[in-house]
Amino acid sequence: MELRTLRYFVAVAEELHFGRAATRLHMSQPPLSRAIKRLEADIGALLLARSPSGVTLTPVGTVLLDEARALLDHADRVRVRVSEAAGATTITVGILGDGTDPGMSGLAAAYRRIHPGIDIRIRDTDLTDPTCGLRAGLVDVALTRAPFDETALTVRALRTDPVGAVLRSDDPLARHDRLRLAELSDRRWFQFPQGTDPVWQSYWNGGRLREGPMVRTVQECRQAVLWNGTVGLAPLGHDLPAELAAVPLIDLAPSRVVAAWNEGDPNPLVRSFVEIATATYRR
Repeated sequence: MELRTLRYFVAVAEELHFGRAATRLHMSQPPLSRAIKRLEADIGALLLARSPSGVTLTPVGTVLLDEARALLDHADRVRVRVSEAAGATTITVGILGDGTDPGMSGLAAAYRRIHPGIDIRIRDTDLTDPTCGLRAGLVDVALTRAPFDETALTVRALRTDPVGAVLRSDDPLARHDRLRLAELSDRRWFQFPQGTDPVWQSYWNGGRLREGPMVRTVQECRQAVLWNGTVGLAPLGHDLPAELAAVPLIDLAPSRVVAAWNEGDPNPLVRSFVEIATATYRR
């Protein structure tokens, strides 16, 4: 079994839908389906029970999911340890969302200036993982937004941004100068997929369970507002299309832009990244 095929299987098993898993993996659905069928043939057992509405795990699939996650986590740790043994010449930075934070370009320029010989790799992630792959060892440091579960992580606040409700421009509430969460209590909001960090999800849902369309990206959230009239949330100051408006929410705590890394990580490039980010965002 190849690690790549196991990653495919884990994506389908977590999404319980081939289409969503293919989107998550940035590939088309037919080769994903073929890869899973080959994996089932290699194992000699059905892993997924397929139906028009999606898939469910068989007992064998449930066992493989646990083992595959463990194998993939170990493989990621091996890569990190080998890289450390060889000497750190690369740093992988996880970036959340659409990567349009105004402080990012200044940080990139400052880091390149101080570390001209370092290969800086960027991993852009969607809204379902606010740690940007940090826990899985896919990145060395994350440039993201809090709050989220900070267990075993170190988090440094870089900036705070007030948050507004994103509404269609023709929505009557869009004409208000400010809003309270209670004024949106009867509205549908966006939702994150099952398994998303509960601390993160609670914040972006205004502290309570909501009903609404499932989204994974900033663009999907905006489109949900545009097409369905749902409520979105966004840090104030980010550009929005003319069809959308952001109204400040006065009773929602500001969103924090943070740098996060694994607790106790000795990588000097990570420490340098955090210090440069802190200095850049304070300007």
